[in-house]
Amino acid sequence: MEKITICSLAKINLGLEIGRLREDGYHELITLFQTVNLKDRLTFERRPDGLISLAGNRTDVPWDESNLIYRSALLLRRATGLKSGVSITVEKNIPPGRGLAGGSSNAAVTLLALNRLWGCHLEREKLKTLAAELGADVPFFLHGGLCLGTGKGDELQEVSEMPTAWVLLIVPDFPVSTAQAYREFDRLAGFLTSTGKESKIIKFLEHRNFSLFKHLRNDLEPAAFKIQPQLVDIKKELTAAGAELSLLSGSGSAVFGWFQDWSLARQAAGKFDRDYEVWLVETVGREQYWQELSTGA
Repeated sequence: MEKITICSLAKINLGLEIGRLREDGYHELITLFQTVNLKDRLTFERRPDGLISLAGNRTDVPWDESNLIYRSALLLRRATGLKSGVSITVEKNIPPGRGLAGGSSNAAVTLLALNRLWGCHLEREKLKTLAAELGADVPFFLHGGLCLGTGKGDELQEVSEMPTAWVLLIVPDFPVSTAQAYREFDRLAGFLTSTGKESKIIKFLEHRNFSLFKHLRNDLEPAAFKIQPQLVDIKKELTAAGAELSLLSGSGSAVFGWFQDWSLARQAAGKFDRDYEVWLVETVGREQYWQELSTGA
């Protein structure tokens, strides 16, 4: 095998509850990850000179050694002792710095693709261990679908899927730094932390009641909204447009609306498309996720 093309999908967070600060500097989290079919496409081509090269189509992404794709390739090579080389090209659609985890997704599929291309034959559990070294969101993309994330978000439990829904992603032209959002969260902390509160995410998963679903929350919203106040208006407009749930994804800046009705979602999209980058996408279950990863479609 000399060449592999593989898709890399985005995620949203159907709730993000933040607990105590851990000794490693992360917070305890409870979150619900969901893959959606906004995707990048990565092509990996073996090269005989042992070099790793990386190029992509967006100027707002560094295509150098700091990129998680490059770091993933290097980590896999170190873990296996191989000296293999690869040329990687990326057709990137997932906007960076918007809470959609495009970089983490790219890192995970790089591990998967190079494990095949280089003939590493590492088991999935070993790949998950490597993924956790690259970032807290990376291991999720070795699962896909709907997953409960705890710990710092990397302790994952696959949960039964929800019916396919439409997700309207509103993407502002500015990012929100995750580090800055958590710093602001810590500054506001005390009355914002989920410590000691009953988890709305766990309660929803136990009962699967829509009245509970629409009350899921993202504890980073007050911090992100203080950093970028216009995000408040996006959330309000999505709710007014009929979204069953509207939340900041991760630390943002993307805000999503969850719709069961495509026509309502399409109508809502028209309210934003003059001012923001807008994506109307579907949720992707685990089985479909792995089909997309295996076909590169």
